[in-house]
Amino acid sequence: MISRFRLVRRAARVVALALAGTLALAACGTGGSGGGTNEGASDVPLIVPREDMGTFVRNFNPFSPNVAPMTQQAVYEPMFVYNPADGSTTPWLATEWSVSDDGKELTFSLRDGVQWSDGEPLVAQDVVTTFDLQKKVLGGFEYLDKAEAVDDATVVFHLNRVYSPALYEIGQQILIPDHVWSKVDDPAKEANESPVGTGPYTEVLSFENQSFDLGPNPSYWQPEKQKIPSIRMLAFAGNDGANLAAANGEVDWAPQFIPNIEQAFVARDPEHNHYWFPPTGSMVNWQLNTTKAPYDDVDVRKALSMAIDREQIVDVAMQGYTYPADCTGLSGAYDPWRDADLADSCEWTQRDVEAANALLDEAGYPRGGDGNRTLKDGSPFTATISVGSTSSDWLSVAEIISQNLAEIGVEASVDSPDWSAVVAGYEDGSFDTGIVWSNNAPTPYQFYRGVMSTATVKPAGEQTFENYHRFGDEQADALLDELAATTDEDAQRTIVNELQAEFDAEAPVIPLFPGPEWGAYTDARFTGWPTEENPYATLSTRAPTTVLVLTTLEPAQG
Repeated sequence: MISRFRLVRRAARVVALALAGTLALAACGTGGSGGGTNEGASDVPLIVPREDMGTFVRNFNPFSPNVAPMTQQAVYEPMFVYNPADGSTTPWLATEWSVSDDGKELTFSLRDGVQWSDGEPLVAQDVVTTFDLQKKVLGGFEYLDKAEAVDDATVVFHLNRVYSPALYEIGQQILIPDHVWSKVDDPAKEANESPVGTGPYTEVLSFENQSFDLGPNPSYWQPEKQKIPSIRMLAFAGNDGANLAAANGEVDWAPQFIPNIEQAFVARDPEHNHYWFPPTGSMVNWQLNTTKAPYDDVDVRKALSMAIDREQIVDVAMQGYTYPADCTGLSGAYDPWRDADLADSCEWTQRDVEAANALLDEAGYPRGGDGNRTLKDGSPFTATISVGSTSSDWLSVAEIISQNLAEIGVEASVDSPDWSAVVAGYEDGSFDTGIVWSNNAPTPYQFYRGVMSTATVKPAGEQTFENYHRFGDEQADALLDELAATTDEDAQRTIVNELQAEFDAEAPVIPLFPGPEWGAYTDARFTGWPTEENPYATLSTRAPTTVLVLTTLEPAQG
């Protein structure tokens, strides 16, 4: 079992990047058009399970919520790739970029010689169309006035205000071809069954309900890096089936939670089976619907948090793969930003049942003769914790919280329908409480915006895709505005410290633990995987760094 302290040490080596400014980066290698896999490569596909999809739909539309897995990792590519495992940024479809002195213009230079999989060249108009459709279909980029094609190789993004996180958000947006998507009548509904992309694996070789194969892009700009013959995705309706396939050596890459991984996976083939779970994923929170009493009361939120046994959650439910959260709310990806003094003095994220009971008593939620608490209107103080039925780890987390709450007189039940039903409740605000992921980006800005900004708060009944708990704080708004408007690193660090203090004061969500980036693999058939010693990417199959793995792996020799 991996030590959580080892994970902390690994995370502490993550290099902090400024929110904005020109990044000094080593140029990455370029490749001409033409493509194809290396001669003599094995015909064996790279096999990857998807544990949360019982069936696949042939939909390669990157704007669709029902998009097929690997679309945004193997078919389409961004201008650069940020890697949270080591803090590096790799130029990809762009070779360089700059920020104007006033911070309101970003200029990207596109890589020469890149072609779409149909042989058409990548040009600046493709970037313009990407952002026009992104804003139209999915919204966001509200700070962007327009993207302008200065010439075929140069794009300038005109911002309507200084917004320092823009560099990362724009740079990591995957690009689509103008000559295809400008002809689509309804981009939101387009299935895009035969996609045209710049990625390394764009060709749909076969497609069934429970498996599909992607073959090499015949026009890839890095043909020497297409050493995987093809990618085969397999559908599983839960962790158990995917984990069995991994244990039996039927898949190469297992990016899901595997309980007792040393015995269940590594011991099955110690020579070839390995794993690495850096704590650089999003913070996993217990979110309380603050549109409902008593969760609108900060004393209640803090009391409930103090009842939680995070050590038990980490050791039992999460198998020791991560570590308990602190009152900054920051995951391991943000260790360089963490206010160590605040983190060391946390109270409401430490288990203290006596203090939790005292706080609820003082706040006016009395305990009756039966030991159960009541709300201020006299009704029972109960809670429902929602979590998807296929997530065995998070179900265990919810069960432990339920047991912990009984110690402070709160009866909690776990509701576990399928994830689609759970998320629907989060999105429309009808849920009570739930185990929820948070925004994850190269800097803490998006995390704090997603949990505290009034700009992200939607009324219950109105759909939202973040801030499910519907909490807004005007002091956090002011700090976020200051953070977005400055490119000075010292000023940024001061503001982030103030945001941590505001998070500590308001407890908008109850942080539980940093989400590990799940990743297990066998090198029996393919080698070159990222590791703790060589963290060139994470082992996630759903992250921007996935393309780095796909262009590094090669068939095992012998």
